[in-house]
Amino acid sequence: MRKLISKWKMALVGISLLALAACGGGDTTGSTTGSENVEVDTGEVVEIDENEQIAVGILHSLSGTMAMSETSLRDAELLAIEEINAAGGVLGKELVPVIEDGASDWPTFTERATKLLQQDEVAVVFGGWTSASRKAMLPVFEENNGLLFYPVQYEGMEDSPNIFYTGAAPNQQIVPAVDWLLENKGTEFFLLGSDYVFPRLANAIIKAQLDENGATLVDEQYTPLGHTDYNTIISRIREKKPQVIFNTLNGDSNVAFFKQLSDAGITSDDVTVLSVSVAEEEIRGIGADVLEGHLASWNYYQTTDTPENETFVAKYKEAYGEDRVTGDPIEAAYFAVHLWALAAEAAGTTEVDAVKEAAAGIEFNAPGGPVKIDGENQHVYKTVRIGEVQADGQFKEVWNSGEPVKPDPYLKEYDWASAISSSIAQ
Repeated sequence: MRKLISKWKMALVGISLLALAACGGGDTTGSTTGSENVEVDTGEVVEIDENEQIAVGILHSLSGTMAMSETSLRDAELLAIEEINAAGGVLGKELVPVIEDGASDWPTFTERATKLLQQDEVAVVFGGWTSASRKAMLPVFEENNGLLFYPVQYEGMEDSPNIFYTGAAPNQQIVPAVDWLLENKGTEFFLLGSDYVFPRLANAIIKAQLDENGATLVDEQYTPLGHTDYNTIISRIREKKPQVIFNTLNGDSNVAFFKQLSDAGITSDDVTVLSVSVAEEEIRGIGADVLEGHLASWNYYQTTDTPENETFVAKYKEAYGEDRVTGDPIEAAYFAVHLWALAAEAAGTTEVDAVKEAAAGIEFNAPGGPVKIDGENQHVYKTVRIGEVQADGQFKEVWNSGEPVKPDPYLKEYDWASAISSSIAQ
């Protein structure tokens, strides 16, 4: 059987990774991937042979304030698709990516997800970054019984039957980071975040954890996504004199905040800033000279020492250029494709319910270490790592959990979080 799908023209040709590395699609203001100078035909309708090919969706912000972070996730997913196709595909069929741009706009994510499921009839979608984009897509996938693999750390308090979460749950990033900071950097916290669901709920978790440990919240500030003037907030930082700034800003706002903080003469020697949305790709856009000495909490760094990571980094750079970097969301997007492929193979079909059932317990030796799908909540066991930004733009790991941590999206193992999970459940 054959069907027509509309897809990005340059994603159709085998998978030309070097070409795809250059296609950003639309306005990529703030992108550091070199994607803004290539025009791409996004309106082509092509024929797919369902006996020989499987359409899979890729949905990230390739334009707007989140493009600097999300474009590389698309690239990682395409790399994984190329690897799978080179090894014989899934169920003997070639994977054909259908790429859409969420444009850093939550209604657009809803619209594009609907198109991928209803019009293109993709077997699975790999996509999103912000929790706002995920929340916008969630009802679409549940109503259409579609399947979304979401690759970015988030605030938890969610487990949709139609989403697999390959980024960190809060007990695999936020909670251990706060514990480490309290022990090593101080007890007076300034919370700074973008004004949407992830930073708000992440900070609710942090505040409960600080209260449990007798620590002090000196201030809590939010700015809209894309905000660029942080002088007033920097003045508050000078006034409050926190020992730690826990940063949940996203997208281009991180560029503005860190550069203005540096221009104000405030460095990592003065106050520790720990971020949960600044990885190697964002360091390229902000500048290692600005970020040196500051911290991030993730599950993977380009410097993570595993044989799988050595191979992954080499392949990524070969495909996209030696100046490109990997990072945690990039790695989580990459292994998400492999996890889905393994689950489909185990199920013997790409039918959503069968894939979900087969996915429980599926393991993969990811670049950051072994990962496993938890059948109870469709999150992934992951190793927790805290890293310090170095002068070369890479991270030096200063702590890790030693082994993969079981995902606990509702923080059921922490008595101090019970009020938060209860309020969400209501």
